[in-house]
Amino acid sequence: MSFTDEEIAFLRSQPLARLATVGAEDQPDVVPVAFEFDGSHFWVGGSGDSVLLTRKFRNVGQGRSKAALVVDDMVSFDPFVVRGVRVYGEADGPVERAGMVGPGHYLRITPTISWSWNMAGEPVGETWYESRRAVHKRPGTSAG
Repeated sequence: MSFTDEEIAFLRSQPLARLATVGAEDQPDVVPVAFEFDGSHFWVGGSGDSVLLTRKFRNVGQGRSKAALVVDDMVSFDPFVVRGVRVYGEADGPVERAGMVGPGHYLRITPTISWSWNMAGEPVGETWYESRRAVHKRPGTSAG
């Protein structure tokens, strides 16, 4: 299973996500980040060597590869309309590439499981939005 066309369009329309990595003593660390989504991977990083000193790069570089990403927005408060995608995945890097802010160092996050809700942008009804859960196969592997 993979992302739907609607989820991909939503992910590509959003400039900001919140990224959680696992820090020292298994402490989660979450930060807002600009990101890119290429249809298979999420990319987070930047130009210059100082990005390599950030906590997210240190956490991944020290072998703690589990990551979580949330991309969401509030379309309206009245009526209440929210939509979003939550991703669990594996981060690796740094990868040198030309990305959203030019050449630099990036973490590559490969999704393993994702949840999305309200891609159609409908107001909440009597119950909360139902979510869609997807299990993602690693790129280059066959479905099993």
